[in-house]
Amino acid sequence: MPLSDIAIRKAKPGITPKGTVTTRPYKIADSGGMYLEVAPEGGKWWRFRYRFDGKEKRISLGIYPDVPLKKARERRDEARRLLADGVDPGEHRKAKKSAGADRAANSFEVVAREWFTKFEPQWASTHSSKIIRRLELDVFPWLGARPVAEIKAPEVLKCLRRIEGRGALDTAHRAQQNCGQVFRYAVATGRAECDPTSDLRGALPPAKHTHYAAITEPQAVGGLLRAIDAFRGTFIVQSALRLAPLFFVRPGELRKAQWADFDFDKAEWRYIVTKTKTEHLVPLARQAVAILRELQALTGEREHVFPGRDPKKPLSDAAINAALRRMGYDTRTEITGHGFRAMARTILHQELDVAPEVIEHQLAHRVPDALGTAYNRTKFLPARRKMMQQWADYLDKLKAGADIIPLHGDAA
Repeated sequence: MPLSDIAIRKAKPGITPKGTVTTRPYKIADSGGMYLEVAPEGGKWWRFRYRFDGKEKRISLGIYPDVPLKKARERRDEARRLLADGVDPGEHRKAKKSAGADRAANSFEVVAREWFTKFEPQWASTHSSKIIRRLELDVFPWLGARPVAEIKAPEVLKCLRRIEGRGALDTAHRAQQNCGQVFRYAVATGRAECDPTSDLRGALPPAKHTHYAAITEPQAVGGLLRAIDAFRGTFIVQSALRLAPLFFVRPGELRKAQWADFDFDKAEWRYIVTKTKTEHLVPLARQAVAILRELQALTGEREHVFPGRDPKKPLSDAAINAALRRMGYDTRTEITGHGFRAMARTILHQELDVAPEVIEHQLAHRVPDALGTAYNRTKFLPARRKMMQQWADYLDKLKAGADIIPLHGDAA
């Protein structure tokens, strides 16, 4: 006789419908091979018993009451239809589960995190943290669970439009770039056939990029250098300001400089570039060595050349720009800590006629040559040594307010 909801609810663990006490699971039959199994602990499972290839088998149809009687019978009927078609319901379920696992393993988020883990060691921590945060906030909620091979260009565009809609157009472009990197990685690892972002070229309005504010007019540079010498802040910050135009490295690389990386006998500073993870060499002009020697008396026993309020840590990333603002400069429109790089690049080429490739190598930029070398820390080194001293002498003349005549041809 088929089961009823009342009979199921009355079924008690350890007591069969006939009133027999038992410490083992017992069964209450329904129909069509389905029965309810009542465990001594109180759980109630739906089971379906069947024969396939001459062997008796069974599969679970769910747990009562999460799966009510009606739903259990629907699952039983589906299993019987599979049997009628010559399909083993148990093996069919395993195949579906495996396919589902494969889909999950090849989801956009899984592939993206695998790509991120593989390439993260090559990036600066600030760069990698921005990438994963961008994906987690703006991409994964909508595309993360989708199989990477099934995502089409319109889906990606819809995701990017959400970012654009909140006014973050530059972030939308960066998200598109990151998605493209993930899709190309999926193609390379055999989990997708194409990169749908390649069809989105021109779909987003172009982002308006703003350059770091920089002073590139020689007379104005002289005024800035005099203002730095008159700075009334701490000696550590003033020293960093005085060295910033002489080194023209990235602000983070300047403030994190460590004494162990300086060799005064060779007049060199070697460190690892944050963006490329490659070693870079900065030849030290006489003026730079003098400033460093003076500062060494104050901070030479510490790890960092420019320690911050916590002596075990470097200056904060806001220190240089804050000092420039105290000196009366607008860091949005006039000069920033990063602007010393543009200052050097412009003036070295336009006023001192230094070859662009020499300047770019000193800026630690990737400049592929005929042999395909992206960056070589020692390339053009004699010319770079000459350039750095020439640059320091030129800045001294600007600071003194002397009439400067371009020294064309003096540098390689």
